[in-house]
Amino acid sequence: MRRLPKSLLLASLSKPLLRCSREPVPLPLLRPPPPVQRILPFAARALSAPAAPPEVAPAAQPNGLELMQAAELREAADDHQEAFALAIRALQPLQASHGGWSLPVARTLRLAGAAASRLGRLSDSLDSLNAAADIVDAMESGNAEVATVGAAVHEQLARTKTAMGRRWDAVSNLMRALELKAVLLDQGSVELGNAYKDVAEAYTGVLAFEKALPLCHKALEITRNQFGGESPEVAKVRQLLATVYVGLNRNDEALEQNEIVRMLYEKLGLDVELSLVEIDVASVLILLGRSEEAMDVLKKVIKRAGKESEERALAFVVMASILCIQDRSADSKRCLEIARGILDMKVSVSPGRVAQVYAEMSMLFESMIEFEVALCLMKKTLAFLNGVSEMEHIQGSISARMGWLLLKTERVDEAVPYLVTAIEKLKNCFGPLHFGLGFAYKHLGDAYLAMDQPQPAVKYFTIAKDIINATYGPKHEDSIEAIQCLANAYGVMGNYKAAMDCQEQVVDAYESCGPGALEDLKEARRLRYQLKLKARGLPHAVFPANSLPTKFQNRE
Repeated sequence: MRRLPKSLLLASLSKPLLRCSREPVPLPLLRPPPPVQRILPFAARALSAPAAPPEVAPAAQPNGLELMQAAELREAADDHQEAFALAIRALQPLQASHGGWSLPVARTLRLAGAAASRLGRLSDSLDSLNAAADIVDAMESGNAEVATVGAAVHEQLARTKTAMGRRWDAVSNLMRALELKAVLLDQGSVELGNAYKDVAEAYTGVLAFEKALPLCHKALEITRNQFGGESPEVAKVRQLLATVYVGLNRNDEALEQNEIVRMLYEKLGLDVELSLVEIDVASVLILLGRSEEAMDVLKKVIKRAGKESEERALAFVVMASILCIQDRSADSKRCLEIARGILDMKVSVSPGRVAQVYAEMSMLFESMIEFEVALCLMKKTLAFLNGVSEMEHIQGSISARMGWLLLKTERVDEAVPYLVTAIEKLKNCFGPLHFGLGFAYKHLGDAYLAMDQPQPAVKYFTIAKDIINATYGPKHEDSIEAIQCLANAYGVMGNYKAAMDCQEQVVDAYESCGPGALEDLKEARRLRYQLKLKARGLPHAVFPANSLPTKFQNRE
C-alpha cells in the first residue's frame, strides 16, 4: 500500500496500553503472608542457587540479610556476576526468616533481576523481576519503604523489557514506578520531574502521544521551576513536547516549542544542539506547507555544521525531502548522495539517529522509484542495528517496508521472512493494535495469496482487517481494501459464501461513501457479479480479476 512506508515513520495513532498478566510458576511459601494465602510466582528452576562449596560448614553461612547487603555492595561495584550469585543465595534464608511475600525477598529479587539483565540473562531477569513486582504490588503502596522498593523494581523491569524489545509492555512498568515515586517524593522535586519526562518519552516511543502530553506538561512545569526557563534541562523537555505535538498533528504548537529551544541554544552557543533543533524546525515547517522557509533554515545548518558531521547529513536528507515534494528528483538524489557519503565513512556515536537517517533516505529513494537503492539502504540500516534491542521499533518498521517493497517487486519468497519479523517486532514495540502492524499482516496475506496459499492468507487478512478498521473506521479506503483482499482469498479457496459476504461489505461501504466513490463502487459491483458467476460454476467467470480499483494501483 502506498501509505505504508511513511506511516511507519510519521505515525501518530495508538491504542491504550494494556498491562500484561503473568502466569505464576508455583513455589511454596515457607511462611504464609498475611492476610491472604498466596503462591510466590518465581521460577526457581531458572534462577537456581549455586551449590555451596563442600569445605564451607552450614553454620558458617551468613544469614539472608547479610547476603542481600553483600549483593547490594557488589551491584554498586558493578560486579554483576557476584551480585547475582549472592542474591540467589540470600533467597532461601530470607524466605525462612521473613516469608516469601516480604520486602527483603522483593529487594533481593530486584537485585538478582538487575544483575541478570546486565549479564545478558534477560529471561532470568524477567522471571526474578516479575516475582518482585507481584510482591510489592500486593503490599500497601502508601508505605514509604514499599514504594521505594516498588519503584526500583518496576524501573528495572521496564529496562529489562526494553532490552528484550518489549517497549509496549515496558511503558506500564515505568508508569507504575512514577505512581510510586509520587508517593515518596516532593511534588516539585527534580527526581519527580525526571520521572515524568522518562514516562512521557516512553509513551512517545510507542506512539501514545495523547498519554505523553499531560506527563510532558508536568515535567516542563517542574523542570522550569527547578532550573529556570532558559536552562538546557528545560530545552530538552520542550523538544520532547514538540515531538508530542507533531504526533498529535498540532504542528503550530510544535513549531512554537522548537523556536523557543532554537533561541535558547543560540544564546548558549550550543552549535550541535542548535543545528539539530533547526532541522526539527525545518521538518515542522514542511508539515505546515512552508517549504521555502524550511529550505532557508536548512541552508543555515549546512553552513554552520562541520563538513563530516551527522547533523549536516541529516540536513541534506530533509532538504532532499523538500526537493522531492517539488518534483526535483535529480537535485533530491544529489542531496541524498551527499548525506550518504558522510554517513558511510564514519562510525557514529548515536546509532539510533543515524539509523533513522538511513531509513528516511531509503524512503525518499523509494518514493522516486529507486527501489534497489532503497532496499540497499534498508538492508544497511538493519545491519547497522543488528543486536541493538533498544532499536527494535526501527528494525520492525524497516522490515515491514522491505517486505512490502520485495512483494511489490515480485520477490515474494524474500518478502515473507521480513514481514514475519516486522510483525513480531512491531507488536512488541507498539502493541497489538498498531496500524503499521495491520498493514504488515495485510502484506503477509498478499504474499501467501501470491504463493497460492489462500488459507494462511485468509488468516492474516482477517487480522489486518480488524486492526485497520479499528484505526481508520469502516469507510476508509484501506479498511475497505482489507475486506476486498479477504473476499479475494475466500474466492481462491472456493469458499464462495464467505467471499460473497465480504464482497457485499465492500459494496455497502462504497455505497455509504457518497459520489466520490462511484468508480470504486462500480468496480466492487463488477467483482460481486463475477463472484456470483463463479459460485454458480460458470467457466467464463473470473475472480479475483483486477480486484483493486485502478486508481488505487496508480497511486502506488
